[in-house]
Order: sequence, then structure tokens, then C-alpha cells
Amino acid sequence: MNAVFFDMDGTLIDSARDLAATVNHTRRDLGLADLPIEAVLTNVGQGARYLLAHSIPEKADDVDRLWEIFRSHYAEHMLETVTLYPTVRTTLEALRDRGWLLGVNTAKPSFATHAILEHFGLARFFGNAVIAGGDCAEMKPSALPLRECAARMRGHRLSSRDWMVGDSWTDMQCATNAGVKGAFCTFGFGLLKDSRYTVKINRMEELLRYLKAEE
Repeated sequence: MNAVFFDMDGTLIDSARDLAATVNHTRRDLGLADLPIEAVLTNVGQGARYLLAHSIPEKADDVDRLWEIFRSHYAEHMLETVTLYPTVRTTLEALRDRGWLLGVNTAKPSFATHAILEHFGLARFFGNAVIAGGDCAEMKPSALPLRECAARMRGHRLSSRDWMVGDSWTDMQCATNAGVKGAFCTFGFGLLKDSRYTVKINRMEELLRYLKAEE
């Protein structure tokens, strides 16, 4: 049985406005001016502390304080504008019905990852196969969180027939490091940089066509 692993921000969910608003709330709490949303989004994908240190470089030496402000505000407002990308739910349903094992491999904080999956009724697709920021000793682009996520799938072992789906270079490099295929989501807000990928998809349902060849 084969598996497909999904990133969260910019892949399953459009959380751009919530993330930018929370970073700017944190900046305002510290007496700093807001950043354009595009400037904030360039720092998404490597965990909350990376996001904060690079979006608030003026206070990067006190990232623990930044995290406390950010976490409090995000926990209260993270569901206000977040949406699923088109066809995410129907794609997950189709993959489940076709026998694919499904997992989440994200650098998003664990508390937010699980809350958002529950909010949209997606937790049932993944069960225990969710690795979020803080759940693993390493984060993408390391292959370790992908391996740990696979181990939660009835002890699944990664193979070249498995897939990592995401919108960032960290997702695609993670796929390369783990020896799985990578599907890059052009509709997200991450940066590909010079990372390699297997396919590009413009809408989530396009994934079904590529995965069909692995069944």
C-alpha cells in the first residue's frame, strides 16, 4: 500500500491572511510597523520560530517572547479567515477510497495543525499520521519527520512510490531526501527555489491523475 503526505499552509489550507495578521499583531505589540503580507509569507515553511525571527529581525534575539505573543494571538484568531483550497476535500476522499495511506508533514505548530484539521473535518483522513512543528527532533527539509509520519501508518516504510505534496522548497527537498516523489503546488504561497520536483499541480485534484499510475 502506498502513501501520500501533505503539507498544510499553502497546500491543504490558505492561511496567508491569518499568518500575516498574527505576525503583524506581534510586531505592533512590540511597537514595530506592519509588514506587507508578501514579506511575511516568504518566511513561512520552516516553523513558527523561523517565521518570527525572520519577520521580526529587530527582536530576533528574544524569539521565546515573540513565540508567546504569536501563539496567544494565533490560537484565538487562526480560524477567522483560513480556508481549504478548492477540491482538497474531494481529493482526499478519492485517495482514501482508492486505498492510499494519508499523512500530514508540516512545520506548522502542533496545536494549530490539529485544531485546523478538526475544524474542517479532515482529521479523519489522517488519524495518527500527523507530524507537526514540535513533534519531531527535526523539520523539513530533513527526511526524519516524513519517516516518523510513515511509521504511524501501520508501520508503513517509505518507498519510491510514495509522494510528498507541498508548496515549498522544503517540501520538495524533504521528498528528495526521503526518496519519494514530490508534487509541487503552484497555487500555494511558498517558494520553490532550485529544489527538484516530480510534477507541478495547479489544483489539488490534478494529483489524482499522477497517483493513478502508482496504483
